[in-house]
Amino acid sequence: MGTIGTDTIGIIGAGNIAQGFARHVAKAGYPVIISNSRGPTSLTDLVSSLGEGVQAGTVEQAAQASIVLLALPWTHLSEGLANLPAWDSRIVIDATNFIVFPEFTPADLGDKTSSEVVSELVPGARIVKAFNTLDAAILASDPQMAGGKRVLFFSGDDKAAKEMVGQLIKAIGFAGIDLGSLVTGGKLQQFGGPLPSHNLVELSK
Repeated sequence: MGTIGTDTIGIIGAGNIAQGFARHVAKAGYPVIISNSRGPTSLTDLVSSLGEGVQAGTVEQAAQASIVLLALPWTHLSEGLANLPAWDSRIVIDATNFIVFPEFTPADLGDKTSSEVVSELVPGARIVKAFNTLDAAILASDPQMAGGKRVLFFSGDDKAAKEMVGQLIKAIGFAGIDLGSLVTGGKLQQFGGPLPSHNLVELSK
């Protein structure tokens, strides 16, 4: 793999959320590196189905992109993010939900939001919470619906990072709504909050 461009989007995780996101951003013209713990060769068939511009890489390669979507199962986060190079202020989109399977119960986070826990695992990154509130099948579907655009919520503490993620959300056809800080917005977005699973539409003006 050659030099990773400044517009490249990395994806750590290759489940349904990661796949739906990859299809949207690839369709919008972004180069994409998708990765999992088993290595690039395990993703050959998946990559061929995701569209032009998507390639398989290692987790280390995906983590070097300017924007990185984190879409790992909660119980695999620590292992999946271990021993990666310094994040150096790159943007990490936290699309995780703190659900323990197969019980489908929330993990014990104490007094922290899920994105605060994620922040501790990616020190030096600029975290934006997004892409976690829609069901995977809805996220993967056409963002244009009922004369408007499906809504994606996002939150974070870094203004520039949020602006870039907001631009990305718009570029792939969704309507983005900024919920404020990582703690305030994260509580609304995370599993158990009021916003997950609501398929809302912003009508065209």
